[in-house]
Amino acid sequence: MTSLSPSKFLGIPESFSTHGGRVDHMMDVVHWLMIALFIGWTLFLLFCLVRFRQGANPKASYHGVRNHVSSHLEIGIVILEAVLLLGFAFPLWKERTDTWEVVQQQDPVRVRVIGYQYGWTYHYPGEDGKFGRIDHRLKTSNMDPGIDLDDPNAHDDFIASVLKLPVNRPAILNITSNDVIHGYAIVPMRIQQDAIPGREIPMWFTPTEEMETYVVCAQLCGDGHARMAGNMEVISASAFNEWAGQQSAASLKANTPEKVALR
Repeated sequence: MTSLSPSKFLGIPESFSTHGGRVDHMMDVVHWLMIALFIGWTLFLLFCLVRFRQGANPKASYHGVRNHVSSHLEIGIVILEAVLLLGFAFPLWKERTDTWEVVQQQDPVRVRVIGYQYGWTYHYPGEDGKFGRIDHRLKTSNMDPGIDLDDPNAHDDFIASVLKLPVNRPAILNITSNDVIHGYAIVPMRIQQDAIPGREIPMWFTPTEEMETYVVCAQLCGDGHARMAGNMEVISASAFNEWAGQQSAASLKANTPEKVALR
């Protein structure tokens, strides 16, 4: 069916998440409706140009339209748009929101994503799976998440500049911002969420293939908005566990009370 997909024809990247196919299907339905409307209204315009040309109608008619064809067409379009909304958009939205309870029970990878002008910081909870306390007064820069090392849960937390996730395992990303509103978008995963200062909003997906891809800012956030791109790596479960274990162990070693006291 790829050859019949307007989205693919227009250059949308391949989907690499479990829910991406349903998003693409909805976009294709919307595209086909827009194509039908474009063709229909273009033919109607051409008909009007010929049917009501000055040569065929030297005298203007002041009676206007005498039938209700246009009204019927407009009602039909409204019905089609309602079908798209009620039959596709709402069920897809409901499915996505309902999976929140399910995905939390599937041992997901959790990452805090902090947006700032103009980049992304990733805060992992470490081997204990618990995020350390955040205190915004402890930030040393705009990209600093402000981890409070007085919290024992924070000792094995670590920071990364690249989002790394294991393949075929659900991921929950808590999206926030340190300055202005940003938009965290991973197009190949068909997922996007606004990053709002003072709030953490979860978004979740399951990557289906090992790959390297990109993330972008989907909200105009300043003069460096166009450069606000980041990297994402989907790797094997074993490679992820090894990497995360090494990062967590290094943080735990550096953040023991004796080490922190010497800073």
